[in-house]
Amino acid sequence: MLLLVRIAVWWVTNLAALWVAAELVEGIAYDDFWALALAALVFAIVNLVLRPLVILLTLPAVLLTFGILLLFINAFMVWLTGQIVPGFEVDDFFWAAVLGALVVWVVNFVLDRVFDAFT
Repeated sequence: MLLLVRIAVWWVTNLAALWVAAELVEGIAYDDFWALALAALVFAIVNLVLRPLVILLTLPAVLLTFGILLLFINAFMVWLTGQIVPGFEVDDFFWAAVLGALVVWVVNFVLDRVFDAFT
């Protein structure tokens, strides 16, 4: 039961983070709530499955850049979500995806602290 709650919280935080990113970053947009909800689910799955593999493959570069490459890996995950989900658009990889990744990181950081305070 606790795992299901954690998955639901993870999905809700991703949903909120992608919504804030779409509101703040000009190159990120969604058609309706359901496209955003699906994007949050796909984003969570992409981060769960693909992100660790990409980090592992680029680990020497991540270490050499003192972790700055992680921002671009996260931007790739945002961009990839935009490529997979119809109705969720990420215009370009560099500006929209990188700024979106920064916004998603900040929102997820804040919401994780809020949810951790209640658990």
